[in-house]
Amino acid sequence: MNARQFGVRLTSEGATFRLWAPGAKRVDVVLDGAHPMNPGDGGWFSADIAGIKAGALYKFRIDGEINVPDPASAFQPQDVTGPSEVIDHAAYRWRARDWHGRPWSDTVLLESHVGTFTPGGTYRAMIERLDDLVETGFTALELMPLADFAGTRNWGYDGVLWYAPDSAYGRPEDLKTLIDEAHLRGLMVFLDVVYNHFGPEGNYLGRYAPCFFTKAQTPWGSAIDYRVREVRDFAIQNALYWLDEYRFDGLRLDAVHAIAEPGEVSMLHELSRAVGDLARETGRHVHLVLENDDNAAGLLDAAQDPPRGKYRAQWNDDYHHAWHVLLTRENHGYYGDYAKAPLHDIARSLQSGFVYQGQASAHRGGQLRGEPSGALSPLCFVNFLQNHDQIGNRALGDRLESLAPEKTVEAALAITLLAPMIPMLFMGEQWGSSAPFPFFCDFRGELAGAVRQGRRKEFAGAYAKYGDEVPDPLDAATFRSALLDWSGRDLPKASHRLTLVRELLSVRHREIVPLLTRARFGDASAGGDGRLSASWRLGDMGLQLLANLSDRPIATQTVIRGTKIWGGDLSGAIPPWAVHWYIGPR
Repeated sequence: MNARQFGVRLTSEGATFRLWAPGAKRVDVVLDGAHPMNPGDGGWFSADIAGIKAGALYKFRIDGEINVPDPASAFQPQDVTGPSEVIDHAAYRWRARDWHGRPWSDTVLLESHVGTFTPGGTYRAMIERLDDLVETGFTALELMPLADFAGTRNWGYDGVLWYAPDSAYGRPEDLKTLIDEAHLRGLMVFLDVVYNHFGPEGNYLGRYAPCFFTKAQTPWGSAIDYRVREVRDFAIQNALYWLDEYRFDGLRLDAVHAIAEPGEVSMLHELSRAVGDLARETGRHVHLVLENDDNAAGLLDAAQDPPRGKYRAQWNDDYHHAWHVLLTRENHGYYGDYAKAPLHDIARSLQSGFVYQGQASAHRGGQLRGEPSGALSPLCFVNFLQNHDQIGNRALGDRLESLAPEKTVEAALAITLLAPMIPMLFMGEQWGSSAPFPFFCDFRGELAGAVRQGRRKEFAGAYAKYGDEVPDPLDAATFRSALLDWSGRDLPKASHRLTLVRELLSVRHREIVPLLTRARFGDASAGGDGRLSASWRLGDMGLQLLANLSDRPIATQTVIRGTKIWGGDLSGAIPPWAVHWYIGPR
C-alpha cells in the first residue's frame, strides 16, 4: 500500500509536516512558534521538525494571514477550528490481531449513531452494548460518519476534517478500542464516509487549495473536483486510512450520485481497486457499499473479492420506499413513485433488486432512473425498512413503529430478515424503539439560522400540519430526544419484538447464510388480494416465500416445495399479515 501523502508523519528525529496548498505563496507550521515550510513541486509544502512527539498541537499559517488546522488532521481536541494533534497510530496495541473479517454473505447490519447509541454517547460507551448485538444476531455494526464536524452534536454528514474522528465521542485510541472489542466478539465494524462534499463550517480548503472544488453544486455545497490528482488521492488515501489505521471492515460511501466525475477513470473505480490492493496485502475481508440514487447496477459485484473496481452492494432505497408506502399509505415526495402499486414494487425488488431499472421517475420530472439489476446476485442489495435518512428526514423524526400497526411491521421484518439480500436495521429497531431520530446539529451564528430556516422550508409542504411541533435542529433537547433508552427493551412489547428479531436472525444464520454465495434471483408475484410469493435459487437448493400482506385471510394457492423454516400452519387459509418461508432441493 502506498504511503500517505497527507498529514503528519512521525520520524525517529521528530516529525515531517506536509500540506498541499497550491493557492498559497508561503506556509508556516505553527507549534511553539512559526516554522517556515519548504515549497516543493505541485503546490506542496513540507518541513522536518526535530523533537516533535505524539500529542503535539499545531496549525498551518497561510501567507502570514490565517491559521488553519491540517486538512488531514488525525485528531482535533478543540473542535474543527482548533489546533490539530499529532497522533502516533502505531502506539495502539491491537488485541484481535488474528482478525481477518467475515465474508459478505455473513453480514447483518445495525446502523448506529455513536452520540445517541448510549446515554454516554462515546466510543467506549458503545462497547457495553456489543454483547447485546451479538446475542441478537447482528454480525456488523455500521457507524454514521465520524469525520470531525463543528460543535458537539451532528449526524456526521457535515464533516470537514475527513481523517479526524470527532472528539465529541472520544479519542482515536477509544475508537480503536471499540473496533478491537467488536472484533474480539466476531463483529465487523463499518464506517459511513462522505466524499461528495465538505461541511459548511471549519473548511478552509478554498483559501489555499481552491482547485479542490468545481463550479458544480451538490445539494450540500460545492462539488469536489476529482479530476485533480491530489484531490482524488486525498479521498482514496482517506478510505485506506480508515481501513488500515482503524481496521474498519468496510465503508459505506454516502450519496455517490452527487460526486461530479467527468474523468475517464472514475474516482469510485480507482478507490475500489486501491482498497482491493489493501485487502490482498493484508489477507482481510474488506467490503465497500454505496448509496446511489442512480441505481447504477454496473458498479456492483458482490462476488468480486477483493474489490477490483466494483462495489459489494448498494443500499436499496427502492425496497424501503415500496414498503413504506404499503405500510403507511404515505405518497408525498419520492413516495409518489411507488404509490400506484407498492406490493408489486416489493415483488419486483425481491425478484430483481431495484424497482427502477431504467423507468421514468415522476418524482424526478420524468428522468429515466436505474439500470437492469436482475442478473446481479441478491447480495448486491442492502435491504432495510428504516435508516437514519428515512427517519430523520421526516418532520418529527418519527419511526415506522409510530406510523404502522405492529403486525404489519413484524411481517415486513420477517420478509426482510430472511430474504437472501443483506438486511440492515437502524439502532433500536430490533426491539421496536419509538425514540425519534430527528435531524440535529450544533452550528452557531448565521449558519445556525440558515439551517433552522432551511428545515422549516423543507417541511412547509407535506409536513406543514406539524407547524411548531417540528423540532429545532439546533436545540440540544432535539439531540437528547434521540438517545436510545436501552431499558425499554425489557417492556413486554419490546421484549416480544426483540425475541422475534432474534429468532428470525437465528433462522437466517442457520438455514440461509451457508447457501448465500450461490444465491440467484428467481420469480416473484403480487396479487390484488395481498398475496406475495417469491423464490430464489441457492445453488442446488431453493428458497420460497409465501405471505399475506392484507387484513383478510386468503386461500392457499401456491405450490409449496421444501421444508418450512418460518411460519405457522398452512392447512387452510393464510392468516392476515402471515409470512411463511420454505427451503429445499430444487
